[in-house]
Amino acid sequence: MLTTTWLLIILAAAIIGYSAFSYFYQRKIMKHLTEEDFRAGYRKAQLIDVREPNEYEGGHILGARNIPLSQLRQRHKEIRSDKPVYLYCQNTVRSGRAAQMLKRKGYQDISTLKGGFKGWSGKIKKK
Repeated sequence: MLTTTWLLIILAAAIIGYSAFSYFYQRKIMKHLTEEDFRAGYRKAQLIDVREPNEYEGGHILGARNIPLSQLRQRHKEIRSDKPVYLYCQNTVRSGRAAQMLKRKGYQDISTLKGGFKGWSGKIKKK
């Protein structure tokens, strides 16, 4: 019984440690932009919606390209590494994962919309 308790404590500590590492790493590799800052720069950048196609079709930021996180490993070459990359998802979890993946592939100028699509009040397009 005692070893099971310690095992659960160690497992919980590992999960918390990984989550903290991931959070701070994402803060380091990408800029978290307010809607105002995001709006000011996204027309000069590559705007990528990393949500799934059905979410994208339900509404997306005008001018965004859909490259779902689930396809990013295969499709990352569609994104130029010499231009800024602006990512967004529903709330920033997937855009953080996408940023980590792109960073490993050599992308440097990566930004995300703080609050994700949920926080966007600008123009959207629906299919």
